[in-house]
Amino acid sequence: MSSAPELILEARAELGEGPAWEPLTGSLYWVDIHAGRLHIYNPEDGSDRSISFGEYLGCAAPRRSGGLVLGLRSDFATIDSAFAAGDVKVRAIVNPEPHLPGNRFNDGKCDPAGRFLAGSMDNAEIEPSGSLYSLSTDGQVTTLLTGMRIANGLAWSPDYHTFYFIDTPTRTVMAYDYDLATGAIANPRLAISVPPALGWPDGMTSDLQGQIWVAMWGGAKLTRWNPVTGQLLETIPFPALNVSSCAFGGPDMTDLYVTSARKEMQAGQLAKYPLSGGLFRIRTDIQGLPTFPFGG
Repeated sequence: MSSAPELILEARAELGEGPAWEPLTGSLYWVDIHAGRLHIYNPEDGSDRSISFGEYLGCAAPRRSGGLVLGLRSDFATIDSAFAAGDVKVRAIVNPEPHLPGNRFNDGKCDPAGRFLAGSMDNAEIEPSGSLYSLSTDGQVTTLLTGMRIANGLAWSPDYHTFYFIDTPTRTVMAYDYDLATGAIANPRLAISVPPALGWPDGMTSDLQGQIWVAMWGGAKLTRWNPVTGQLLETIPFPALNVSSCAFGGPDMTDLYVTSARKEMQAGQLAKYPLSGGLFRIRTDIQGLPTFPFGG
């Protein structure tokens, strides 16, 4: 069972996204993509500080060696552990799309072997010019998927043999066989078809029971699904219209942190959902998969 969403930070984020739990520090990283800001939330004292990168910041994940791996507007990049003290030195690794200046990185996270998977999209949300990339620990980039409109949520099954992925406009969650040794995907198949009444599937995470949690953009809800049967298991209403992503964290990995956004909301929608753009937490009795760190 899950508790009602608790507002833990009235952030008013334009495009809050990409929560990632860091167990070593007991903190939550999340991003405001359009503002180009990385946020570090501390549940112990409720503090939230942010770092500006001066450009879009699509996603971020912790590194095993300290610091973070980033998907900036166009570049894969890293920052070392000195960023925690305010010394932010960005080391660009590679821009996989120099021929697509209208694209930007969107959602991304690391696989259990330490690769960083991140998807791109047309920033105007028109052209199917997005791709899903896998950045290896030695800095090599592999293209896993192409032709995406809004490359979005990523998750793995508890045995790591199945990878789940969302291209939001399709209103589907696709499943793929995942080879953890090589990072290759195969055998695409439909896992979930999302009814329009629920909203648009955005970011997601998975739990140790093998179910997936999907944030519903424009739907004011978070949903839990069985990806094997396609069955909707739980719907949690939210006091935010654009629920954007989720990640498990906390000492027992049973706290579900959920981001939201105010992007393109009209005055009437903001009046109805004034907490949109906030950071929320749901207490569950279910353990989630961890945020895997980057091995490079």
